[in-house]
Amino acid sequence: MDFIPSLAVLLAFSIAILALALTPGPDMTLWISRSLRDGRATALMVLAGTSFGIAIHTMLVAFGISALIVASPTAFTMLKTGGAAYLLWLAVQAIRHGSNFVVKADGERQASRAGAFVNGLWVNLLNPKVIIFFMTFLPQFVTADDPHVTGKLMFLGLWSIILSLPIGIGIIYGAGILSGWLQNNRKVLRGIDYSFAGIFSIFAVKILMTQSR
Repeated sequence: MDFIPSLAVLLAFSIAILALALTPGPDMTLWISRSLRDGRATALMVLAGTSFGIAIHTMLVAFGISALIVASPTAFTMLKTGGAAYLLWLAVQAIRHGSNFVVKADGERQASRAGAFVNGLWVNLLNPKVIIFFMTFLPQFVTADDPHVTGKLMFLGLWSIILSLPIGIGIIYGAGILSGWLQNNRKVLRGIDYSFAGIFSIFAVKILMTQSR
């Protein structure tokens, strides 16, 4: 199947996605908050919404990047170089500012599951950081001369959802324990930050070295 990347690419991508999924951020905070406030079923709908948002971002990137390759391989190379710089910036931010994890279980109750789905969807669709991340991260795992680049980008986006879903479900079901544990173990959060920074720094340096040959 031509749309499936090589095993080495898939393994590298999987490591990066798992590191990202385990890093506390807006999505994780929202899942835990809604689970504590409205229950697991509502939180699972939020998770479905955030996952659907990722699917939309993937489609936009897949077809947008494909069009860019057809129009200008040089522009594609520039995008990947910019992406490497962005990954390095993310690594620095993770070390400087740490994980964004503050759970608040109070506030107005929103029990509507449809509303919870939309809540999760808009969190991803309207977050400029998510848009920039997908635009710069996914292209690191394809090449400009690959005739199956669209299919591979779509596969990688779907694969990221498949890998992240079990983690999201586990976080929701362990929300109470995980919330208190993370907030009381800031050293663990810092360890996650440094792991995240290290992994994405490696990817950034790798792509920069590849393009300098």
